[in-house]
Amino acid sequence: MNPMSSHIVELIATALFAVALIHTFSTRLFERLADSHPRHAGIWHLLGEVEVVFGFWAMVLMVCIFVVGGRDEATAYLDSRNFTEPMFVFAIMVIAASRPILEFAGTLVRSVARYLPLPGAMPEYFVVLALVPLLGSFVTEPAAMTLAALMLRDRLLCAPVSSSLKYATVGVLFVNISIGGTLTPFAAPPVLMVAAKWNWDIWFMMSNLGWKAASAVVINAAAAMLLFRRELGQLASPSARSEAEIPPAMVLAHLLFLVLVVLFAHHAKIFMGVFMFFLGFSAAYPRHQNPLILREAFLVAFFLAGLVVLGGLQQWWLEPLLMGMDENAVFFGATALTAATDNAALTYLASLVEGLSEGFKIALVAGAVTGGGLTVIANAPNPAGVAILRERFPDNTVHPLGLLLAALPPTITAVLAFRLL
Repeated sequence: MNPMSSHIVELIATALFAVALIHTFSTRLFERLADSHPRHAGIWHLLGEVEVVFGFWAMVLMVCIFVVGGRDEATAYLDSRNFTEPMFVFAIMVIAASRPILEFAGTLVRSVARYLPLPGAMPEYFVVLALVPLLGSFVTEPAAMTLAALMLRDRLLCAPVSSSLKYATVGVLFVNISIGGTLTPFAAPPVLMVAAKWNWDIWFMMSNLGWKAASAVVINAAAAMLLFRRELGQLASPSARSEAEIPPAMVLAHLLFLVLVVLFAHHAKIFMGVFMFFLGFSAAYPRHQNPLILREAFLVAFFLAGLVVLGGLQQWWLEPLLMGMDENAVFFGATALTAATDNAALTYLASLVEGLSEGFKIALVAGAVTGGGLTVIANAPNPAGVAILRERFPDNTVHPLGLLLAALPPTITAVLAFRLL
């Protein structure tokens, strides 16, 4: 493709990216169109799905590239994209949401909550919002998001609670998941993009980012719990399910599948092979399974794949914008930009630039994870949380503006933790 055509494609991609962002804040409009135009309700409902937005506009982009540059240019661009992350999120969501893994996580949460002398559902609420995001540093953020969202959906938000509590819970969850994965160099997507190139190991993460993030996670969870203590205190403490007990060997087998997928997160051919074995194993023991969340996981993967396609042509304006900042500016700039782009994309662009100071690198990554809860697209696990939790919200929709407003207070806590501690 000649330089003029290439620049035209970049401009089209940026315009479509902006349209997709607007679309994510307008999904309720499409639901209203479905109600007022029942003849074409199917297409309006489809466009009203948050997870469909970026995939749809990525398809439009590919059509535009085909028109401007031809078939070879369109296929070459698509072949240049790396879809390992969407595939990984799909696999890890399904495995993490399997009944043996959920039962194991639930037992762990209840065991810890039992030692908190608090009334009603307050202990479990706090542990889910504090402990599970920190576990994300070891089982990966998408797995932690899946576990926390399912436990909140099925054990806490299923009760008649206020919309304020629901949105505050999602806001804290998304922020805590984003920052809670920074104890290790392999769990948070924005850290994963730079850790190997910048030689960041687990001790570096713990000493420079992890302990600050853990402090903010605990403060956010405690603040949400105390703010809604009346509602939570009146809820009965969630009890363990009365379903037949799952044999320990079955739990260990599922944990092994989970660990293998995490260990080979960069190797799609391997972890997808493990995932195929998991599907066969699950089918062989249906009495120990709930229905797998294949639809929800597929929609999330579709969303992330669309983001990969659309985001791949944003470097021409993002990179000079980031590189023109100092350490303080890049922290707040990355926090704000993350709300409009995937935070892993920001850190990936920075990894392409040589000669950055250590302070600049830390500030950039800290800002990227700090803003990771502000919107659905800000952090890779967020679409998974929305897909799982939205049925507990009015109109089955987690409204983007509601999420943004709810995530601002815990985001401010994270800002203070990273800049002042």
